Amino acid sequence: MLKKLFFWLLMASTSIAQSQVLINEFDSDTPSTDDKEFIEIKSATPFFSLNGYVLVFFNGTGSLADKSYYTISLNGLTTDANGLVVVGNNLVSPVPERIFNNSSIQNGPDGVGLYLGSTSDFPLNTTATTTNLVDALVHSNNNTQASSLQTLLGVTTQVNENANSQGTTQSIQRKSDGTWEVKAPTPGALNDGSGIVFNGITITVNTAHKNEGSSFPITFTTQTNVTSDLTFTFTLNSGSFTNADFTGNTTVLIPSGTNTFTTTITLVDDTIDEGDEVLRIRFGTLPSGFIRLNDNIDIRVVDNDFTTLPFGTPLNPTYGNVTSTAPAGYYDAIEGLSGAALKQALQGIIANPSVVRAHSYGDVTDILKVADQNPLNSNQVWLMYVETPRAKLDFQSTSSNVGSWNREHIYPQSRGGFANATSDIPDGINVWAATGPDDIAAGHGDSHHIRAEDGPENTSRSNKDYGLTGYNGPNGTQGSWKGDVARSIFYMAVRYNALSVVNGDLPDSTVGQLGDLASLLTWNVTDPRDDFEMNRNNYIYTWQMNRNPFIDYPNLADYIWGSHAGEPWFSSLAVAPNDMLRFALYPNPTYGSFTVSGIHEAGVLELYNTMGVKVFEQSFTGESRFEVKVSAGIYLAKVISNNRSAVQKIVVQ
Repeated sequence: MLKKLFFWLLMASTSIAQSQVLINEFDSDTPSTDDKEFIEIKSATPFFSLNGYVLVFFNGTGSLADKSYYTISLNGLTTDANGLVVVGNNLVSPVPERIFNNSSIQNGPDGVGLYLGSTSDFPLNTTATTTNLVDALVHSNNNTQASSLQTLLGVTTQVNENANSQGTTQSIQRKSDGTWEVKAPTPGALNDGSGIVFNGITITVNTAHKNEGSSFPITFTTQTNVTSDLTFTFTLNSGSFTNADFTGNTTVLIPSGTNTFTTTITLVDDTIDEGDEVLRIRFGTLPSGFIRLNDNIDIRVVDNDFTTLPFGTPLNPTYGNVTSTAPAGYYDAIEGLSGAALKQALQGIIANPSVVRAHSYGDVTDILKVADQNPLNSNQVWLMYVETPRAKLDFQSTSSNVGSWNREHIYPQSRGGFANATSDIPDGINVWAATGPDDIAAGHGDSHHIRAEDGPENTSRSNKDYGLTGYNGPNGTQGSWKGDVARSIFYMAVRYNALSVVNGDLPDSTVGQLGDLASLLTWNVTDPRDDFEMNRNNYIYTWQMNRNPFIDYPNLADYIWGSHAGEPWFSSLAVAPNDMLRFALYPNPTYGSFTVSGIHEAGVLELYNTMGVKVFEQSFTGESRFEVKVSAGIYLAKVISNNRSAVQKIVVQ
């Protein structure tokens, strides 16, 4: 009898708990970057603990319809004096009590359920259910219905967040009768405008990058004057940025009858090369009656203790300062070979299953931070297509790629057939897999064709061919990356049996082939291998135990695909870095008249546009002045003298 009584008491208490909390407001589609999404929970009584509750988000359509795609635990959260708690993006104001990443919530048609349980009860792709369901909402930003999901969640209506044709500026809100309406968002406030009004506090600070040794003010302002002295603390610590990295007062005191307080922070200028860091301004615990209108404000601290490397950037290249670290005899197997035998023997070296190591895509991030390091600043990587450095710290970690760098597959993932083929979790240089020429999955994490790149430009590059009507880089850049791209594509076409490089433009959906071979062969000449490229070849070799032979010997490409195809290859045919031609070209930029100096014998000047087309040629002897009549733009000036050649970029205005 006692057991039965305990059971019914337990069931009754569970029922009471379930009726205590509901989904009160939901905003799944916010302007532009989806950085102000949130979901608000309301309890019937204030200060209600949400321990044991979980939010589960479900797909409404597509192949994964009715399956979960995201969960948020509510453990540790307690509703406020109005019975509300908000979880959402950091830019929601007032700031949510629990933060999730931007763009985590889908626009719909989808659904969300509030359950008793934990995230472990709902692994990815769990089918929607009413078991332990407390409340649910099926939503969209259009009129497409998720009928099956409605049935599974036991709801009879689906709410359109765009019902008022206001785009992404409104939210879905519960009315007092339990139905829904769509209007301007009210996170952290009762939907009908009633309830306790809190005094909001705003942090004001200039978020521009700060140099070590600089000082800057931080101001805290309340919406209304405080009626008694308000005291609280804030922190700046984040990751490697600690109390040792700054000085200043982190206790806020707003005197009674006023509404503002300013403190000054000074960044310590140490002598340690610790790299750029991020400080994060974050509120401590606020007294009752106050809320955060913003929080978690990041500011970059630029380390002035960086180191440099003894060679130039791709934009201002140097030659011959970095030499190949290939072991003696590494390329002996290709000596004297030609045609298919040459290509096969080369593959036998760079795809040797007993030597070559495959790494994960996650490892590539760490590899690029060294391989693509800006020679002028050890805290930065060099972004290939846009020809500029960016802080290593700015690696893309959210769905937004603006201002970030990421990993660019030169042979696009979809074109290579290795999309998402390896793990994004790094496991280090000592964890690797055996690989071979048929292991196309290894191409997903092969650093010889992956470069650090500006996020938006990576998106713009997409999966196009190169050259002709394909991808030719951002307007206004000098094309310092084109030879690098060519040599990476040549490597991939030899390393993997499933890949090739061909003439002409192909449909972007083509798998296993990439063009345009003719353009790439030209780029291989007009943008010669430099020290930056050789240095990355050397470093990647320490991880993968293979090299890009077209960096070590760029003219190998001509013996496989180009003007010397079918002829036997010998290493003596390669041009040693020390034998490269040196010349000066000025002024640069020019209006069409410039001088070439440093050449003491007879020579030829050739001018190529960025498509690799020759637009000017003239013979000369010694220092000479040239008048060229070409359209304004970026060109490649190639000088040939005494069986040697070199190329420089020139801008014609």
